[in-house]
Amino acid sequence: MGMDERDPLTHEVIGAAIEVHREMGPGLLESVYQDCMGLELKIRGLQFHARHKLPLVYKGNALPDPLEMDFYFPGLLVVEIKAVEQFHPVHEAQLLTYLRLSNTKTGLLLNFNVPALKDGIKRMVL
Repeated sequence: MGMDERDPLTHEVIGAAIEVHREMGPGLLESVYQDCMGLELKIRGLQFHARHKLPLVYKGNALPDPLEMDFYFPGLLVVEIKAVEQFHPVHEAQLLTYLRLSNTKTGLLLNFNVPALKDGIKRMVL
């Protein structure tokens, strides 16, 4: 069974990321890739929240500053965009925390600062 048969949303988001990387290449700011991904996801007709605020609660008290997920497909997928030399454990920990706090099972880390995007994709499942 192929990836698209198991998880068509993840497959479509990766396709959108490949298109953005093909058009823009590496070397830009993370915010540029976020904006381009938002446009590409809209072009593809996907329903999502960009820069989605995730409330934080500590010992029953809401904290004033929520977390911000780059792209959130409610209950289905969290996508975190990076433009870094390489992934570090803190990037994975960040995505896993977003997954846990949003009660979402699947996440994608996408690093656009690589020559070939296939080397900048990490799929994580909680």
